[in-house]
Amino acid sequence: MGAGNLLVRVRAFFVLGVLTALFAAFAAATPARAADTQAAYLADRLRENPVYVSDQLPREVPKSMAPDFAEVAKRTGVPTYVMVLPSGAVNDDGLLGAVHDRLGKDGLFVIVDDSSVSYAEAFGVRAPADDALTVCIYELPYDAHPLDEFKLFAEVIAQGPEKAAQRAQAARDKYDADGPESMYIGPSDREDQSVLTGVLTTAVPTVILLLFPAVRRWRRKLKGGRPGKARQGKKKGGKSSPRRWIAPTATAVAACAAVLLTANAAFDQTRSSSSPRPRAMDLNIRLDRVAEGLAEDPVYTDPESPRVLDEKQLARLHSRIEKFERSEGGGPVFVAVVPQISEDESEGDEENFAYALHDKVGQDGVYIVADPLYGGIDVFNHGLRLDSLGLLLGLPDSITLGDDKARDADDYLLGERLDALMTYLDEAPRTDTPDTPGDPYPVTNPVTEDDLPPLFGDDFWGGLFLGLLVAGLAYGLLEALAAIAIAVLRRRSKGPLPTSALPDASPTKPTTSYLRRTAHAELRALKTDFEAAPPSTDPRPGDCLDAALLLLDGDPARIDNPETDSAALVAVIVLSRAGRAALDRKGYNRCCAVNPLHGPAVTRHQVRLSAERKERRHVHICGACREKATSDASTMPTRVLALPDPPVPYLEAEPLDVVPDGIRRLIEKVREMTHVA
Repeated sequence: MGAGNLLVRVRAFFVLGVLTALFAAFAAATPARAADTQAAYLADRLRENPVYVSDQLPREVPKSMAPDFAEVAKRTGVPTYVMVLPSGAVNDDGLLGAVHDRLGKDGLFVIVDDSSVSYAEAFGVRAPADDALTVCIYELPYDAHPLDEFKLFAEVIAQGPEKAAQRAQAARDKYDADGPESMYIGPSDREDQSVLTGVLTTAVPTVILLLFPAVRRWRRKLKGGRPGKARQGKKKGGKSSPRRWIAPTATAVAACAAVLLTANAAFDQTRSSSSPRPRAMDLNIRLDRVAEGLAEDPVYTDPESPRVLDEKQLARLHSRIEKFERSEGGGPVFVAVVPQISEDESEGDEENFAYALHDKVGQDGVYIVADPLYGGIDVFNHGLRLDSLGLLLGLPDSITLGDDKARDADDYLLGERLDALMTYLDEAPRTDTPDTPGDPYPVTNPVTEDDLPPLFGDDFWGGLFLGLLVAGLAYGLLEALAAIAIAVLRRRSKGPLPTSALPDASPTKPTTSYLRRTAHAELRALKTDFEAAPPSTDPRPGDCLDAALLLLDGDPARIDNPETDSAALVAVIVLSRAGRAALDRKGYNRCCAVNPLHGPAVTRHQVRLSAERKERRHVHICGACREKATSDASTMPTRVLALPDPPVPYLEAEPLDVVPDGIRRLIEKVREMTHVA
C-alpha cells in the first residue's frame, strides 16, 4: 500500500514538472508574441543601434540625421539611447520604462519628437535628465530644431547634477513671458522685410528730393519772400538751371543704394527653419516600408505607434477583407494603420499617401488609411467597381471621424469602425466599370517648403509704391488728404485683394454689406479671368464658377437680394477665390478652417474651433492662424468666422459646414443643395 502511494506521488511530481516546463516555455514565448508592440519594436531597434530616428518625419527630422543625433549622444558621458518619434506616438514617459525593460540595458533613455526633447529618464546611471529638460524649455525658443535642442540637452547632462540644477534654476529665474527670441523668421516676417525695404527704397530718396527745394523756399520766406538768384535766373532764361538738381539727385541715388545694400546685408535669412532638405531616400523610406508590409499582409499596423487593433480585431478584419475580395465586384483591400502628420512625406494628406502607396504596391484595390494617433479613417478606391467620389466624400462621420465615445477611447474604437467600414463596402453599389479618384491635389514641395521668399520679390515692388505715400506723409504736406484718399480708394476698390493680404484684411465678424461687396468683386474677377483664359483641361475653375452661380440661381445680381443669406455669400467668395487661384496655376483644395476668408491653408494644426467645447480638431489653417495657434492657442475660438444677423459660427451653416473638408467637397455640397448631379 505504501509503495502504491509512493508511485502516485512520483507520478504527481512528474506531471507537475511537465506543467512547470510548459508554463516556462509559454512565458518565454510571450515576449516574442508581443514583439509587435510599440515598446518591443523600439527596443529591438535600439538593440541594433542606440539611436533610432523614425522614418515618419522627413520634412522635419529626416532619417538620414541619425548619425548627427548619435554624435551628440556621445557627449553626455553616459550610455544614451535616443528615439526620434512623432509627437503623437508618445502619450507619457511610461514608454521609456517599457523600452528599458525590454532592452535590458541601463542608460539614459531619451525621446525626441518633431519639435523638442519631450521625455528623458535615467535607468542605472547618474544623469540630471529633469534639469536638462528644464533648461531646454526655458533657454531655447519655440522654433529651435530638435537636433539643436538635443545638443543643449546633452551639454547640460555632461555638466553633472549640481551644475545642471543650478543652470535649470537660473533658466527659470531669467525666463520672461515672451520667452527667448525666435531663431528664424517666417514667410510673413519676410513679407514685412520686403515691404519695409521697398518703402525705404523710395521714401528716403523722395524725401531728400522734396527737402532740397523746400529748404530754399523756407530760406526765401525767412528773407521776407524776396526772390533769390535762382528765381531771377529762371525768369530770365525761362527755366531753372539743371545744375541745381545735381546735388539732390546724387544724394538721393546714394541714399537709395545705401538702403538696398544695408537691407540685403541685414535681412540675409534664406530659410524659415534649420530642418535639412530631405533627400529622395528620406521621402520614400516609410512608403517603401508600408508597401512591403502590405505585400505580405493586407493589414499593416505601424510598429512605432501605440497598438490600436488587438489580435481578435485583426483576425476579424482579415476575414472581412477576404470576404469582400471574393464578392462580386469586390477586390483587394489594403489597410494601412499609419499616422498622418504634417511632417511626413505626404504632409499629412491621406489622399496623397494612398495615391503613392498604390503606386508602390502596384495593385488596384481599396486603400484604407487609418490614423492610430488621431483616429481618422479615409478610404480611396483605385481600380475597383466602386464609386470613388462616394467613398472619398460620402462615408458617414461615425466611420471617418468617430463619435464622442470613439474620440474618448485610447484606440479610437478603430477596430469597430473598420468593421463598420467593411460592412459599408460590402453593401456599396458596384459600378459598371472600374473607377479611380484621379490625381490628388499636390502637397507642398518638401525640399523648398522652408525656403523664404526672396527679399526683392513681389512684396518689395508693392513696397516701392507704398514708400511714395510714406514720403508724402513724412513730408507733412498731404498727411490728412492722403489718409482720407487711401481710405476712400480702398473702400471703393472694385478689384479683389491679393491672396497674401487676405489673412490680415479679412474680418472675423464681417457685415452683410462687406460680404456682398466682396462677393461681387471676387465673382466678377473670376468670370473675367475665366472668359479670358485659354482653353485648359483643368476642370477646377469651371467647377468653382458653376458652383458659385448655382448658389445665386445663375444670376450674380442675387448677391444683393435679401433672400441670399450670408452663408451663401461666404461660399461664393471662397469658391471664386479658389477658381481664380486654379486659373493662375496656384490651385488649392483646402482653405483656412478657422476663417475661410483668410484664403488657402498652408498646414494642419490642432485647433479649438469652439469656445463651448474643449475638443481640438486637426484642421488646415493659414499661416497667420498657425502663428496665432502656436503663440496663443487659447484665443483661437475668437478668430473663427462668425456670420452676421445673428452672429453664428460659420460651421453651423450650410454649405459652409463642409469647408474644412476642402473645396472639392464644398462644390459637391452646393450641387447636393441645389439638386444638380
